[in-house]
Amino acid sequence: MTRKLFVLNGSNLNMLGLREPELYGTATLDDVRAACERVAADHGFDLFFAQTNAEHELVEWVHEAFRQGAVVVINPAGFSFNSVPLLDALHMLPTPVFEVHITNIHARDTVHQQSLISTVARVVIAGAGVYGYELAIRAADRLTGD
Repeated sequence: MTRKLFVLNGSNLNMLGLREPELYGTATLDDVRAACERVAADHGFDLFFAQTNAEHELVEWVHEAFRQGAVVVINPAGFSFNSVPLLDALHMLPTPVFEVHITNIHARDTVHQQSLISTVARVVIAGAGVYGYELAIRAADRLTGD
C-alpha cells in the first residue's frame, strides 16, 4: 500500500531562487520539487507537491490531505504567522504535520519568530535551507512508517 504525502508551500515560495538569495539561497521551487520527488519515491510515498499564494487554496489542499489520509509536510511561509484558517485545517488531520522553514525563523525579526502552525506540527525544521524538505520527508517516513 502506497502512503500519501502532501508537500505544501505557501506564499512567495514560487519566487525561490530569485528573491533574497542571502536568506533563501539560489535553489528554485523546481529544485525543491525534484528533491522531494526523489526522496519521497525512495521512502515509498506517493507525492502531491504544490505551491500557492492563496490561503484558501492551501486550506483546500489540507482538506484533501485529510480525505486521503496523507501525511503533510508544509512550508506555510507567510501564512505561518497569521493564518488561523490554515491552523484550523491542520488541526483536523489525524496524521502528523511536519513544518519546514528555509530560514531559522527563531533568529529573525519578531514578526517572523512565532509560527501558529508550530502549535500543531509534530516536527519543525527551520534553518536547514531547502534541505529541510528532505529532512522532513525522512522524518515523516521514520515517524509514520510501519
